[in-house]
Amino acid sequence: MSMQQPPETRLPRRNALARLAALGAAPWMGNAQAQDRDELLGYAPRAAAPAGYPAAYATTVRAAEDEGRLTIHSNTDERVAAPLVADFRRLYPRISVCYEDLGSTTLYHRFIAENQLRHEAADLLWSSAMDQMVALAQAGHALAYASPEQAHLPAWAQWQGQLWATTYEPVVFAHHKQRLPAHQVPRSHAALAPWLGQFQGRVASYDIQKSGVGYFLATQDMAANADAFWASAQALRPRRPQLLLTVDAMVQRIAAGRTPFGFNLLGAYALAAARRMPQLGVIFPEDYTLVSSRVLLINRRAAHPNAARLWLDYLLSRRGQTVMAQTSHLYALREDVQGETTGAALRQQLGASARPIALGPELAAPLANTALRDNITRWRAALGLSAGAQTQPQSL
Repeated sequence: MSMQQPPETRLPRRNALARLAALGAAPWMGNAQAQDRDELLGYAPRAAAPAGYPAAYATTVRAAEDEGRLTIHSNTDERVAAPLVADFRRLYPRISVCYEDLGSTTLYHRFIAENQLRHEAADLLWSSAMDQMVALAQAGHALAYASPEQAHLPAWAQWQGQLWATTYEPVVFAHHKQRLPAHQVPRSHAALAPWLGQFQGRVASYDIQKSGVGYFLATQDMAANADAFWASAQALRPRRPQLLLTVDAMVQRIAAGRTPFGFNLLGAYALAAARRMPQLGVIFPEDYTLVSSRVLLINRRAAHPNAARLWLDYLLSRRGQTVMAQTSHLYALREDVQGETTGAALRQQLGASARPIALGPELAAPLANTALRDNITRWRAALGLSAGAQTQPQSL
């Protein structure tokens, strides 16, 4: 889905042209007079550079306002991103924002196709499929940028100025509290396969053949404990697993009790749903809890590169991270942002079991043709899916 923000950059005119003429406005007018001219013509006031930024950043702000537009493609749900977009536009009212909510695999392939065809692609991508973002950067699609916010991030959260982690999100198990009480739920990845061998109900997880995020999380589990991952896949076979494309679809089934257990859910969405649905329980695996991140990439061919830089800096800023944690309920990455949905709180809660996924070229290795084919083929065989059969998204 797309979220096209109205321009909202003009104020009432009320004889603006006549008043401008009274100023003696001319093409050579200075900055102060140009500001008067813009306001008289009905434009919103120019934005200032954020406090503490280098003086030269004002040039970036001015260039972004002159571009006047920003196009973002993301797999972050539109309803979750809306408070961030609204706050960004409060800071920069001259920049309209077109936000399009896409599945991770669609986002990835569409971006590649648009760039190959020289169509105008998104200015900026924001995706939780970290491996796909690394692959795009390795293929030369990313614009390198030195953000003023870099000093506030952990070293693993950016790669060569081309990729930027923005969140600190646990990957969790979920269950229906009445149908499957907490004391009956597996507490670790290692315990999952034996538990599945005894469980008589249905189980939900990602369709890793069709979901980019699902495949990425599966490969991270393979790297962490390959024996446990493949044993769990084999144990799923008689459970008739519900192979879905989104966390929302999993949460709806689990909360309704139709599929009482699910694993590899993005915790930010699952925990937000649990606050609304008291019957939904969330488990942080005790052997290790993967911590993934939504990654930003500025398109090297961006039509509005300066506006993209402003969005990146806003999302990494303390203000943006605070909105992210308190309103969007994504886990903020920065250490100086406080609250329940922050990396600081999660690190304190999980201790040594937290396993953040660092940005780096190794993340893209499982996307290579041979590795991708072999992993999917083996996964389908473990689940008893015939070679010619196609998995289908399950309806809610």
